[in-house]
Amino acid sequence: MKSKINSFIIHFVMIFLALVWVYPYFWLFISSVKPSDQIYNNFIPTKFTLEHYQFIFNSADKMDRPFIRAFFNSIFVSFTVTFLVVITSALVSYALAKLEFKGRKKIIDFIIFQMVFPAFMFTIPMYILIRNLNLVDTYTALIVPSMISGWGIFMMQQSFKTTPNDFIEAAKLDGAGDLWIIFRIMLPLNKSAVSIVSLFTFIGIWDNFMWPLIVIRNYNKMPLSVLLASFNTQYGAYVGPILAGSVIQTLPMLIIFIAFRKYYLEGISITLK
Repeated sequence: MKSKINSFIIHFVMIFLALVWVYPYFWLFISSVKPSDQIYNNFIPTKFTLEHYQFIFNSADKMDRPFIRAFFNSIFVSFTVTFLVVITSALVSYALAKLEFKGRKKIIDFIIFQMVFPAFMFTIPMYILIRNLNLVDTYTALIVPSMISGWGIFMMQQSFKTTPNDFIEAAKLDGAGDLWIIFRIMLPLNKSAVSIVSLFTFIGIWDNFMWPLIVIRNYNKMPLSVLLASFNTQYGAYVGPILAGSVIQTLPMLIIFIAFRKYYLEGISITLK
């Protein structure tokens, strides 16, 4: 009986915390389909409207805020960075996990060591480098600094270490090179690690705000998160479109989480270990 009571209390607390966590997004979505005069007055509106979304699609361009272009900018940058991180992490991880060379352990130690430092510490040096290369206000400035991930290398290297060397030796007997082994053997055999690195990288780049805010000034090249913030600063009175834009900003993350929640939870458990 006591165990049932404890279980009921735990479930009740967890459900309550889940509702508290979901409430802000629920309010955001409901408010985005309310008429402007009911956003702050009625929790449940007397009618629903899509006027705020229509404003984003039809009128925002006239205010020099191309939301649709910014949305596709975010997609382009996020997918490109994710692809490059998977490729670079696979190449480096294979070398660290399966090849013997001088200084290998020191490189592994350095990768782990640099993961201790928060990313914002490198913002100013990185910006100076990007400015000296005349890359400010370009897509390259959004992609190149993030194309190599120490965390991604560490995760894949740990996974590659568990892959039996018999597969590699058999492939080499058939004349396969290292690149063939990486892309035809190592990646398919380590789909879980690849999925985790891809998922977390995509989410991190999609939600990245500070770095794009620093290096991008052209509204046509801004990702959605930065464009939405600039719109809020200059046109803060348009609350409805801001809420609608926020829903569009968070919707891909919600879809990705629902579709790949298995890998997301697995990645959290591996990271905690």
